[in-house]
Amino acid sequence: MATMIRSDNVIQTDVIDEFVWDPEVAAPDIGVQVNDGIVTLNGAVERYAEKLAAEKAALRVEGVRAVANDLSVKGLLTHNDTDVAKAVANAIDANSVIPDGVIDVSVQNGKVTLRGAVDWAYQRTSAADSVRYLRGVRDVIDLITLRQPMASAMDVQAGIERALLRAAEVDADRIRVRTEGGHVTLAGTVRSWPEKQEAGFAAWRAKGVTQVTNEIEVRPY
Repeated sequence: MATMIRSDNVIQTDVIDEFVWDPEVAAPDIGVQVNDGIVTLNGAVERYAEKLAAEKAALRVEGVRAVANDLSVKGLLTHNDTDVAKAVANAIDANSVIPDGVIDVSVQNGKVTLRGAVDWAYQRTSAADSVRYLRGVRDVIDLITLRQPMASAMDVQAGIERALLRAAEVDADRIRVRTEGGHVTLAGTVRSWPEKQEAGFAAWRAKGVTQVTNEIEVRPY
């Protein structure tokens, strides 16, 4: 059954309504612009966590193809960088999925930069997630790299294609996989942002993948 394509005006209204509905998004003055299903958020929020919550709320709305999050964090610097760096380091040390001593932390004006190398994408994601909601954090720059073992491009591609076929929420027939070394590129079309996101997750789980470029387009059909 075909899905009705929603107009930009309807999407804009629904995104604003989602902000009002979501208690994590406490800023009523967030600007929302929509062009061909691409949502742009602008304005300022008090906390970095609120910037992330606004982006997630917008992505939940039907018809949204992508979100450009141009929100700035205007909250006062109530925590000095030394305290923020200590809190970040403690959070990473307490995270059981991150190997000890592999992540370096630097903080400047509340902006946290993470560097180092881990074996899996989920470890890199977990490191960033550990610090996003700490007090005093105004932004997170994730420069952590992956040191995956080498695997043949054919094996990587075949593994990802099988994973996409297993995924209940992904229409694998509409997705194309291209591999070059550890770099995977996904193309094609899906019906929603969560479907695009799940395809990316499936690619990152493959052994030997060090980079994923997700060029899949969200096109309701």
